[in-house]
Amino acid sequence: EQDSICYNVRYGYKTLFAYYHEHAQKKISDESFKSNQFISFQIGNFSYVEVPKNFCCIMGVSGTLKTLSAPEQEVVGKDYDVSKYTYMPSLFGDNQLIFAEEKDILIVKQCDHFITLKKEIDDRLVGTNPATKRAVLVFFESKKQLMEFYESSDFLAMKENAIIMTEENTHAEKESLIKRATGSGQVGLFTRSFGRGTDFVCRDEIVAANGGVHVIQTFLSEELSEEVQIRGRTARQGTSGSYSLVLCDESLDRFLITKAEIDNARKAGNFYSLLHAKSSEFFRVQHEENKKYVEYAANEHKLGEELITALKKNDVDTVKKMLYDRNKGAEEKKRSRTIVLMDGTGSMGHLLQKAKNAVSTMFERISTILKENGESPNSFEMQFVVYRNYNAPADMLLQTSTWESKPENLRSFMESIQANYGWGNEAIEIGFSHVSRETTKGSVSQVILIGDAPANTKEEVLMKRKESKQYNLGEAYWNSNALYSNPTYYEDELALLKQHNIPVHAFYVENKAQKNFMQIANISGGRCEKLDINSKRGSDQLTDL
Repeated sequence: EQDSICYNVRYGYKTLFAYYHEHAQKKISDESFKSNQFISFQIGNFSYVEVPKNFCCIMGVSGTLKTLSAPEQEVVGKDYDVSKYTYMPSLFGDNQLIFAEEKDILIVKQCDHFITLKKEIDDRLVGTNPATKRAVLVFFESKKQLMEFYESSDFLAMKENAIIMTEENTHAEKESLIKRATGSGQVGLFTRSFGRGTDFVCRDEIVAANGGVHVIQTFLSEELSEEVQIRGRTARQGTSGSYSLVLCDESLDRFLITKAEIDNARKAGNFYSLLHAKSSEFFRVQHEENKKYVEYAANEHKLGEELITALKKNDVDTVKKMLYDRNKGAEEKKRSRTIVLMDGTGSMGHLLQKAKNAVSTMFERISTILKENGESPNSFEMQFVVYRNYNAPADMLLQTSTWESKPENLRSFMESIQANYGWGNEAIEIGFSHVSRETTKGSVSQVILIGDAPANTKEEVLMKRKESKQYNLGEAYWNSNALYSNPTYYEDELALLKQHNIPVHAFYVENKAQKNFMQIANISGGRCEKLDINSKRGSDQLTDL
């Protein structure tokens, strides 16, 4: 995806017609072309939440049962009627993990993150005996972050002998890498999924005698249970081991952890209580928002079950109707095409899920309203676009969905978006520029702008493009990118939208954006309001447009 090649994801007919195009250019074989010619359509969705409710008995084994949060305990008890818990002590006695909350947590600026992480790896490879080496396992939040560190100049000296493992490795490759990971002097880079349940058994006597395997976590977990699982990749079965956190301060924005709070915790000599309190609150809020998605998924699950029932009864007419309703595309004559332009930076982390739910609810309600008034719901199309800032690489600066006429398709894309990056005022100009490009392909009726910070000024655009060098980007990087080679400014882009009679309805979620958003709305002939993101009224405001 984005700048890399992905072989197991299809984008419906876009992928199909790409095969036709490549075959016409004689770039792929007839065999490959024929094997990828087929009609693609959606059948339905099933919810992992709903499936276990049909089981006659539910039992589970977990090493993190005691660390389940209150919301998680409520789900286990109320939704699945699990009422009995049994705690068993380890056969190997007390855990030998070393984690000093006062000194084993490092929080640094983004520009120093990789340097600090490399130093932590170097320091932790040295154990009780300086003449021999330990093993270090480093866990990243995503493959993208892992590869950025792996390809960085800071890691260059270790790159050749390091292990990297992501979900894309084959089963055989994973087994081999896991066995190698705990050898003396070995450094392994892993995505977060391998922090749960992967059995890194240390059979190297040099490592075992030298303090055991050290684990470094490079991101703050939303759930304590995940952190405990990652810690548990070392000091296993009575052996020694240690753990530390190396965090980037900007990645903590989404947990609403301010620079002042970080400084105060640093002076007090203890980050952990701050991190734990903030991540617990973040999880509680996110859990409430995720429950709304669970309700949506439950409805999709019900429709899926109805389709299976119709198939079993050989009810051809019902099956045809259900498949037709789910797969009918947009109308040739479209009444409205709306672009939702949303701030996806770290500071929006606590609000992003709420905003996504508000947009999804809006889309679903519009479909219902159109049906009730005798109009086709497929006459309304929406595109979801996320903008960030110049400390993000090009493929994260702007992320866009395809045009969709079905709420469930758009929701699938929206759920993949995570809050990240951000740098004061944000790159709204990049979002407006995208809208202008879309007008060359087809009409755009309106733009809905949702964010918590004003647009970059002209001076900030030039400064940030230049100073993004501290994030391994810089002016040369942007100049080499065809899409962003020339700097653009929100005032100029807004003038182009006005020429095309495209109103920008600006919804701010923080008061600091009000003045700029009001200006944007006034110039384009749109509406400006504070988005009531904490209640049902938020989706009402968007639907009313």
